[in-house]
Amino acid sequence: MLAERFRLVFNKCRDRLWVKPLAVCLLSVAVAFVAKFADGIGLAKFTPEVSLDSIEALLSIMASSMLVIATFSVSSMVSAYASAANTATPRSFTLVVSDDASQNALSTFVGAFIFSIVALTAVKNDYFERAGLFILFVLTTVIFGMVVVTFVRWVDRIARLGRMGTTIEKVENATAAALKRRRSAPHLCGVAVSSQKSDQVVYAANVGYVQYIDIAALQSWAEQNKALLVVAALPGTFATPNKALAYIIADQGAPTDVDYTAVAGAFQVGSSRLFDDDPRFGLVVLSEISGRALSPAVNDPGTAICIIGALVRLFTLWGEPLAAEEKLKSKYDRVAVPELSVLDMFDDAFTAIARDGAGVIEVAVRLQKALESLASSQDADIRQAAEYHSRLALKRARLALNIAEDLKVVEDAADFSAKSAE
Repeated sequence: MLAERFRLVFNKCRDRLWVKPLAVCLLSVAVAFVAKFADGIGLAKFTPEVSLDSIEALLSIMASSMLVIATFSVSSMVSAYASAANTATPRSFTLVVSDDASQNALSTFVGAFIFSIVALTAVKNDYFERAGLFILFVLTTVIFGMVVVTFVRWVDRIARLGRMGTTIEKVENATAAALKRRRSAPHLCGVAVSSQKSDQVVYAANVGYVQYIDIAALQSWAEQNKALLVVAALPGTFATPNKALAYIIADQGAPTDVDYTAVAGAFQVGSSRLFDDDPRFGLVVLSEISGRALSPAVNDPGTAICIIGALVRLFTLWGEPLAAEEKLKSKYDRVAVPELSVLDMFDDAFTAIARDGAGVIEVAVRLQKALESLASSQDADIRQAAEYHSRLALKRARLALNIAEDLKVVEDAADFSAKSAE
């Protein structure tokens, strides 16, 4: 669970735009003084003499240009973030802002600016000798080359950042990563839920979404208090003071005066859902993007068709059989965790598309073909959910389509679910 906590902290840091630039700024200050060590190890007789004016000129150019480029990069990134929120969905903002290429570019520009200022100040105060000046010249040349390469690559990246296709790809990748983690540990390394009667209910202290569950902390509490703890609120659940987070099933002879504060504290509750441990959130976000695309104001059925393809890939991934090395062992025998409901996942993914695209013939047909593909899955739950949603989508299409020929095309595409029902 230490690795899980590290992953949670790391992903939170990725969502903060200032973390990488701050780290690079500290590194750039250290690099600026690395050249000083060359003066104390006798390298002067082996290094060529570098003109002080040439170093000052190069550092001055970097100092004057890097701040402008950094400011330009920030404004471009903000525009890309706004575009992603307006064209796709505001829920995709955290994925766009954590784009590594953009953060690396901003960090490089800011770091080069800090390096040039610190180095230029040191040079003008005669801080370096002959060897130090040569090493500083080499470092300045290398950093200048890094800036040029980073800028060229970043221009191509920023042209795509915030565009619909890039946003959909980021949401799909984040959802796929969450699905893989949950597929490897369907019970979060706990045990399956039984039908035992609970003795105590633990409620949420705050209102918000469950973002993360510390299963190790729950296991430790259950061992100390001789109880089985049944998780009732998976990540993504909206928690309220009257909604159960967990149920406690005490062993015989277990203590009665028990403090349940630690149990509620193991559930991290926040104001918004996160992609990391909540696979259903990614499905909801993809569905939201398709809903906006199918709105009368946008009228972009092509994006909805693209989303349907992404959803098919995600559910195909979920239905693939696990290899032995991919399965994580159940380490926490006193914490029972329910599995994700495939039908609920299908509701998150396809309900809005079927509703908003019922009157759009190309979307209705593509949806039926996608569900037919999923109905051939080896996973029985996916097959049943696909057939159910196919019949549901067909009912909506019959109410929305006014032309008999269009309806006939959709009915022919949905014929597989009718045969399965028979």
